[in-house]
Amino acid sequence: MLRVCANLSMLFTERPMMERFAAAAQAGFEAVEIHDPAEADEAPIAAALSRHGLALASITCPPADGADPSSLQASAALPGAEARFRTDWTRACRSARALGAERMHLVAGVGEGPEAGETFARNVAWAASQDPAVQLTIEPVCGDDLPGAFLDDYSVALAVLEDVAAPNLSLRFDTYHAHRMTGDVIGTWAAVRAHVGHVQIAHHHGRQEPGRGEIDFPAFLARLDMDGYAGWVCAEYVPSGEPAASLGWRGES
Repeated sequence: MLRVCANLSMLFTERPMMERFAAAAQAGFEAVEIHDPAEADEAPIAAALSRHGLALASITCPPADGADPSSLQASAALPGAEARFRTDWTRACRSARALGAERMHLVAGVGEGPEAGETFARNVAWAASQDPAVQLTIEPVCGDDLPGAFLDDYSVALAVLEDVAAPNLSLRFDTYHAHRMTGDVIGTWAAVRAHVGHVQIAHHHGRQEPGRGEIDFPAFLARLDMDGYAGWVCAEYVPSGEPAASLGWRGES
């Protein structure tokens, strides 16, 4: 049985952030993901997680500007911005520890050429070495959504994983980006699954809920289960209507 969680920066947004934890629990989720814990104070977030019996699957470094992941002002692959990256990481790591986050997403942001690659690998290696207990992920994203994205290909991300070779570093697999980059979500999963620590799902049309486009989600979720994937499967999408009406895909997991 797959473990599913809700991204509260994108689901239940008709409610204030602090009310979304209850909504997620009432909808049957066992965990949540937040782009930016600073959307609310840490103490109330920790209390809400405890009160509703929710785990915090992941937070993001650096935080997004609102709920739009493409607005992330990441500096991880930006030569000369190492100090900014370390400041962002330190803040995110403090939140991760305080809230018991299971993983932290290190956003690569934009960057091109060998210097950007060296900068990103160096920053990721530094972050991974600071606290081996903090599990980190990196995520390939479609360059159409983020022009100039450094991690715009799975081969680039896999090369970083091999270069850094840290036991607390893994890949974040997002079906929306996988489809837009390769057109073959299941085939791409098969090629990289040994390196994946976190999965996010959304259709490629408007990043909406599963079932509204070409991705065969029943087959994909069945493949995750067959392959013994034990991490979280996170609903990171914009519902086409009421959030509760967008959750039918969970019956396929």
